[in-house]
Amino acid sequence: MSIAACSTTTRALWKDVSDAEWNDWKWQLRNSLKTKEALARVIELTPDEEEGMKLPKHKLSMAITPYVATLIDPQDPNCPIRKQFVPNVRESIVSPLEMTDPCGEDSHTPVPGLVHRYPDRVLMIVTNRCAVYCRYCTRSRLVGEEKQYLFIQEDFDRACEYLEKTPVVRDVLISGGDPLLLSDAKIEYMLKRLRSIKHIEFLRIGSRLPFALPQRITPEFCEMVRRYHPVWMSVHVNHPKEVTAESKAACERLVDAGIPLGSQTVLLRGINDSLPIMKELMHKLLMARVRPYYIYQCDLVKGTTHMRTSVQKGIEIIEGLRGHTTGYAVPTYVIDGPGGGGKIPISPNYVVSMGDGKVILRNYKGEIFEYPEYPED
Repeated sequence: MSIAACSTTTRALWKDVSDAEWNDWKWQLRNSLKTKEALARVIELTPDEEEGMKLPKHKLSMAITPYVATLIDPQDPNCPIRKQFVPNVRESIVSPLEMTDPCGEDSHTPVPGLVHRYPDRVLMIVTNRCAVYCRYCTRSRLVGEEKQYLFIQEDFDRACEYLEKTPVVRDVLISGGDPLLLSDAKIEYMLKRLRSIKHIEFLRIGSRLPFALPQRITPEFCEMVRRYHPVWMSVHVNHPKEVTAESKAACERLVDAGIPLGSQTVLLRGINDSLPIMKELMHKLLMARVRPYYIYQCDLVKGTTHMRTSVQKGIEIIEGLRGHTTGYAVPTYVIDGPGGGGKIPISPNYVVSMGDGKVILRNYKGEIFEYPEYPED
């Protein structure tokens, strides 16, 4: 992003920064906003935000890259980017139903840093750091800059030894934190090591950086990943404002390097819980060559009640997409079963009834159709 594209407030804050520095992902990280004083130079903090700034060390770190700061409306406390990353005192309100580990990952961890919950695929948590800290983070128990490690090679190697002894696993998701915060050399070490395991067919990387730190997606990184195909990437993005010229260019670099992209979006109250916003996001993602993949119901993370919508709202959004726009723009809406149940797809009920040799269906217009039900052999 050129400095001219920044808001007036942020342009003044970084007026002496060259384009070369601005487009350097390491400069962005070094200059992240991590304190109340730094953030107050960019936005007008509300009383709830000021009180929330006292919570992070007890709940979750705060970090906002200068690039993301330029997407925040400094005067609007309801700015959808601001609400995702700026702490709020409402995070101190914890429902009895909320959990420290809502997806039950810790109970499915045979070795440190590896979650084996599904039969043929595993999750590798390779770092506890992120470029930005989402206030609804499912892994808030693990991530944060007050923690000690960024990458522990011994844990990664031990996880690979487990995989070598577990031939049923064919699919590995590398996640964190955000694995793209690691150097190209460390990421290549992981990809090369995993590729040496013969039964591992499919590698995925989960990251928010194409939309939170697009400067990280360098041509050199893309060319390195190309050597270890097939590699796919799941990219986290929640609002149309995040799909900028910079993030679109980052996605295009990845796709041009043969890395298919699928989006992961969390349904969040007051941020993207409306059909027009979600439809705009899905359309923008397709134009950035990202296939909409999942909309997640916000997990039962402690302190996120104020960010969670009803399940009915998610169903309404899917119903408003299906049939009303291209099928490529319709992701799967899922709930992660609390405590470790895995992803459970949730969709509108298009089957009205079944029986008497027929299935009664309704389409996206509400029209009713009959289809013959053939008996099983």
